[in-house]
Amino acid sequence: MFKYGIDQLTVKKVMAIANGSLKAIINQAAIKKIEDCRQNVETIACSNQAVYGINTGFGPLCDVQITPEETSKLQENLLITHAVGVGKPIDKMGSKIMMICKVHALCQGFSGVRLELIERILYFIDHDLIPVVPEQGSVGASGDLAPLAHLFLPLLGEGEFWFEGTITPAKNILKQHGLKPMSLEAKEGLGLINGTQFILAHTIMGLDKMNYLLDLADVAGVMSLEGYQGSASPFKEALHNIRPFKGNIKVAARIRMLLKDSQNLKNHFKCNRVQDPYSIRCMPQVHGASRNAYYHLNELAEIEMNSVTDNPIILSETEAISGGNFHGQPLAMALDYASIAASELGNIADRRCYLLLEGQYGLPRLLTKAGGLNSGFMIPQYTTAALVTENKSLCFPPSADSIPTSLGQEDHVSMGSISGRQFNQILGNIESILAIELMYAAQAMEFRRPNTFSEIIEENFKIIRSKVPKLEDDRILKDDIHTLITMVKNRAFIVN
Repeated sequence: MFKYGIDQLTVKKVMAIANGSLKAIINQAAIKKIEDCRQNVETIACSNQAVYGINTGFGPLCDVQITPEETSKLQENLLITHAVGVGKPIDKMGSKIMMICKVHALCQGFSGVRLELIERILYFIDHDLIPVVPEQGSVGASGDLAPLAHLFLPLLGEGEFWFEGTITPAKNILKQHGLKPMSLEAKEGLGLINGTQFILAHTIMGLDKMNYLLDLADVAGVMSLEGYQGSASPFKEALHNIRPFKGNIKVAARIRMLLKDSQNLKNHFKCNRVQDPYSIRCMPQVHGASRNAYYHLNELAEIEMNSVTDNPIILSETEAISGGNFHGQPLAMALDYASIAASELGNIADRRCYLLLEGQYGLPRLLTKAGGLNSGFMIPQYTTAALVTENKSLCFPPSADSIPTSLGQEDHVSMGSISGRQFNQILGNIESILAIELMYAAQAMEFRRPNTFSEIIEENFKIIRSKVPKLEDDRILKDDIHTLITMVKNRAFIVN
């Protein structure tokens, strides 16, 4: 059981709440924090004290004071006017994670929204009522305003939900569930749309995916090493202990585990080859550097998902701070770093694919014995090359850019929403690149039989061969590639 506002979220816990394997509730301690903060907001709203977003306008209109009678209309207008996103809807899981993270932030007791509002969002989560959120429109400062406005329009009976794979007006779904649209009160509209939950959701989804792909890259790399009949000496513990980057040490240890008891490796032990190309030899350094970036982003994401990122922050009935916790820069910069790290997994994998085609050390050119009439595996490497270049273009850092908004009030923004989207696009391309490397590596391993490999490598070889047979003569490879991509996406391979 996870307690919103009390327990600490992690990537693993968010994904478990989102897929329904972990129940999340608001316990009594969190309820007290929420209600105490709400009382403070109501006191401020009825006072003559001008407090941003409670009894004033927003952005450049912060100098316009609003009467108590206009408060509800002000907050509802905020959601309606900010729901200006464009582009395709984000994945349903992304919208659900946004709601989970927002509930946890609101339950910290500094945002001042009513308990019944949070309970309505929890109803949406628990009943899989997922709002439709466009992917474009956030500049990542003053929060992810447009995406969050779309996320919470259904509270008002506006906007849309996903229903049986189609986009359906929210008012229809609320009626089916016997729910009436809510009216917002002081501070609530601002509490809903100020925050970094769009950036954070993309970060969480990306970290969850990258964690598996880092492990799978090691597996694919070792299978390529075995097909290439490379050396195990670059992975010795003593070598990495004298340059002790955390990720490097982890990858070297994993490679040693993946090579354990390999007969193929033992047959190579006394060969005349001095050293292997970098894409084989330097896997701990390259995969390890990508892991280091993953560790850094994960650390920052876990701070963010347990933080309060709206504005103003309500500290007492007399103190509300209008600050900048909504600014997405802390995640935006790290996301751009992680995008480069993810891209490099594909870059080095493509180079290993190319190595296996060269016809060296007992492998036939293009991994086919009938070259000439057959092109073998010549062309899938074109696809990996194209995807690698696409990823390079996606590595431009949006966090290095800023365009002022809100009449200059918001004169520096993070563009972190774009960083998060690019990160996930790159990871999607990595899934395809690694699927092709696995196909190449399995074919190369065929030419090392009757040698055997480690238990985990043999198991993964069998998983591949259960769906994709050895290539004898040319055939359409599109189906094989798509089958393996699906297997990667579904995490069918054994990585530990």
